[in-house]
Amino acid sequence: MACTREVAFGVNLIGNDGAAPADEASSLAGWAPVGSRTTLSAHVEKDDPPAAMLPAVDDGGREHRPSGSRYVLAARRDGEEDGLRHPVPAGALVPRVTYRVAGWVAVQSGGGEHAGGESHVVRVSLHVDDGGECRVLGCGAVCAGVAGGWVEINGAFRLKATPRGATAVHVHGAPAGVDVKLMDLRVFAADRKARFRHLKEKTDKVRKRDVVLKFSGGAGVEATASIPGAAVRVVQMDNVFPLGTCINGSVIQDPNFVDFFTNNFDWAVFENELKWYWTEAQRGLLNYRDADALLDFCDRHGKPARGHCIFWAVDGSVQQWIKDLGRDDLASAVRGRLTGLLSRYAGRFPHYDVNNEMLHGRFYRDRLGDDAAALMFREAARLDPAARLFVNDYNVECANDPNATPEKYIELIDALRRGGAAVGGVGIQGHVSNPSGEVICGALDKLAASTGLPIWITELDVSEPDVSLRADDLEVVLREAYAHPAIAGVVLWGFMQGRMWRQDASLVDADGTVNEAGQRLVNLRREWTSDARGTIDGDGHFTFRGYHGTYVVQVTTATGKILKTFTVDKGDTSLVLDMEI
Repeated sequence: MACTREVAFGVNLIGNDGAAPADEASSLAGWAPVGSRTTLSAHVEKDDPPAAMLPAVDDGGREHRPSGSRYVLAARRDGEEDGLRHPVPAGALVPRVTYRVAGWVAVQSGGGEHAGGESHVVRVSLHVDDGGECRVLGCGAVCAGVAGGWVEINGAFRLKATPRGATAVHVHGAPAGVDVKLMDLRVFAADRKARFRHLKEKTDKVRKRDVVLKFSGGAGVEATASIPGAAVRVVQMDNVFPLGTCINGSVIQDPNFVDFFTNNFDWAVFENELKWYWTEAQRGLLNYRDADALLDFCDRHGKPARGHCIFWAVDGSVQQWIKDLGRDDLASAVRGRLTGLLSRYAGRFPHYDVNNEMLHGRFYRDRLGDDAAALMFREAARLDPAARLFVNDYNVECANDPNATPEKYIELIDALRRGGAAVGGVGIQGHVSNPSGEVICGALDKLAASTGLPIWITELDVSEPDVSLRADDLEVVLREAYAHPAIAGVVLWGFMQGRMWRQDASLVDADGTVNEAGQRLVNLRREWTSDARGTIDGDGHFTFRGYHGTYVVQVTTATGKILKTFTVDKGDTSLVLDMEI
């Protein structure tokens, strides 16, 4: 996380940092219109601040609300690039530092052709002039309704080098005829170290429990009185929080891959071998050999596997012979796929991603009707009742994709449930670059509060050429996940150089060397594993606080060493266990 210049974390680079604008002039200070006819004006919201606004959360877990009720209105816009812009002071942005963008936006009808739509996309971008070449970095996107009030917008960016020219924040996105309202936009350096300290405190509450081991001598044991003062060693054998990775038929032939996989991961998912376009590339020619081989590999190593995926909703991931089918034949093929796959593997896959990426594709719903997705869930539940059935999608955690906001994901889940779908879990893929922990946490909070379902990060990879920054970015995601009570597991989308879908995301080099990002994962796993030593007190008790999981305790007395196993489950009260030795 080192940088060459001093960084003032949390300081707003484009405003008066917390002081409410005193008048119209101060509200507009620094803002300029973008567009030949765009006008800017300052206004006061009736509520102070608007009551519907939820507080944002800073790096240390503290809440932040708008500094006042004044906002800027950009009107008479002629296109999606029109809006308002604010310069960032020269030299303020430090390379390799993650900056957050946070504020509130709203839209209102300006009388144009598109002004009456239900909702419109509003974006925040950073424009960077690098010696005449302008680069645009996305810093957040949300859907705001004309009648829906204020919406929080969040995002992040990071520069690789010091800009050679001017930089400015640009607020835009809605179509012509829609006015954009902006309140209290802040751009500030994210203090990851402060965030990690906060997450460690959360983790202690979410993933650990006080344990009291009460020792007593069994029948025929003469040394009961000597139990106090006996040496105790408590070692955690495994953690109930699963960490997994994707595998394929090629990587399991690589001893270096298998070694890192078996030592550091608890679950697996097949990269392609269970997808329909793999198991039935041509109509009627079924291939389950590859999936069977991977499942046998997982069984040999004691690793459960997620079933990914039964269907894929995106047109580009549907094989041509399926696209060529008429409605009735397609419906029959869908039922055949469900029956064939889930009957063959009933009880073998604890999870299934039922219809992958429904926020980004509607292939089956467009051809078979909106109930098609719910039917897939209903039939899957009937054929394999023990499996937990997931929705699974990307960008939900990034705040940069208006098609994949947490709100839209919640709407999708609600619609599936109304159709009788037994949705059992929420998959957040996690293909990220320069992640913001606060943005991820905000998305998780919304999903958990509205759905009540366990959430898995199902396809995590962090793309960053600089391996030190990649390690930091990976730590951001893993700490946010482990500290959040709704997250039930994390699965990576590979880890070995040259054998991953995304570039610059590896944890292990091609020759088997664990790089800095991989070592960061190993260190976090070690941090999240309890190991306690001490002696039994005068009451025959040994007390420690440990992560949820299975343990072995070794007690050394005058008569020898005794081993016992036990499990620490989740709970708000101390776990008291009687240990007869």
